[in-house]
Amino acid sequence: MPAPERIPPRSLTTVDLLTKGELAVLGRVAEASNAVLYCSVSYEGQEAHCVYKPVAGERPLWDFPDGTLAQREVAAYEVSEATGWGLVPPTVLREGPYGEGMCQLWIEAPDGGDEGDDGDGEAEAAPALLALVEEEEPSEGWKAVGFAEVGEGRTALLVHADDERLRRLAVLDAVINNGDRKGGHLLPAPGGGLYAIDHGVTFNVDDKLRTLLWGWAGDPLTDEAKDVLARLEKELAEGEPLATRLAALITPAETEAVRARVRELRHTGCHPEPSGQWPAIPWPPV
Repeated sequence: MPAPERIPPRSLTTVDLLTKGELAVLGRVAEASNAVLYCSVSYEGQEAHCVYKPVAGERPLWDFPDGTLAQREVAAYEVSEATGWGLVPPTVLREGPYGEGMCQLWIEAPDGGDEGDDGDGEAEAAPALLALVEEEEPSEGWKAVGFAEVGEGRTALLVHADDERLRRLAVLDAVINNGDRKGGHLLPAPGGGLYAIDHGVTFNVDDKLRTLLWGWAGDPLTDEAKDVLARLEKELAEGEPLATRLAALITPAETEAVRARVRELRHTGCHPEPSGQWPAIPWPPV
């Protein structure tokens, strides 16, 4: 797919563009389990590419109310923005060609031939974030997740990078109770950033945390994370803007569960560990 045009630095924000722009469907992401449409969005002379996931294209899930995945994607963006980490691409809820749905800015990989160009016409490849290794222990700079079967009775150690961007994402996933953090949801961004996508199965009242980012399980939270959680607790209070926005997207019980998870993280001061009551790692992992 072609890279989107860079959005000029004008007063119109990306959220404005996604919310008010005209959507034109260009294609479909075939491997997605729900309807995921690749679109262009244009407004007042500005244009970008985006993903549009209509509610009508959602497959029912036994543990989530029907027709709520798009709202959960937007709620994840709202919480991400409140952390200040900017880990989720701009995401809005809007009407589109196939009804109401989630609309999210398309993120082009740094090695996609446009974004991330090093000035010599060659894009800089993003460093690896996940790997399968033959060793029993992770090497320096990596954190162990667990052993995985790789065929013919062989196992390999699944590891992820000991990367501050991933560590922040592990905290965000714990707050929003992400039930499906896979490797394919991690998108290195130009300039060394990181985006995470696919947040439809989040905010469940029950513990559903399934992730490939267990490398810090039980470790103390960073001082930065503690400060972020303290700020989140204030912004989730009744009547605060974040709480009001979440109230339009998830249920009161789910909002209260977010508050409880933030309080628990602050109380323990540590990254959560697998509960043992739910599969800890999503399958397939990518």
